[in-house]
Amino acid sequence: MENQNWKEVLTPLQYQVTREKGTERPFTGEYYAHKEKGTYLCVCCGEALFSSDSKYDSGSGWPSYYEPVRKEVIATETDKTHGMVRTEIMCQNCGAHLGHVFPDGPKPTGLRYCVNSASLKFQKKETE
Repeated sequence: MENQNWKEVLTPLQYQVTREKGTERPFTGEYYAHKEKGTYLCVCCGEALFSSDSKYDSGSGWPSYYEPVRKEVIATETDKTHGMVRTEIMCQNCGAHLGHVFPDGPKPTGLRYCVNSASLKFQKKETE
């Protein structure tokens, strides 16, 4: 999808985060303190990215997960902006910027996928 089309389907914040590699302010995102059971999807393409089962409170101010639903749904790239060297995470399907991954997460992976709420939409788990 071309940039103009993304602007038509995303909110200004969603566009800034996912298409321009922006960041929402900490502790402000819709899913930061979200506790419902379900799956977090890419706001751009709907790809399933993270399960509520891997979500935890990292204290960082952004939704944090210790693993994606499948490793292959996340693409990574070295990010050297803002005077830091970090690992950027993106949706493998559509290239949307999601946030960054850090090696300071909990077991079992030791990883912290630090994700902008604006890059996600939530699909509530169906009750059985």
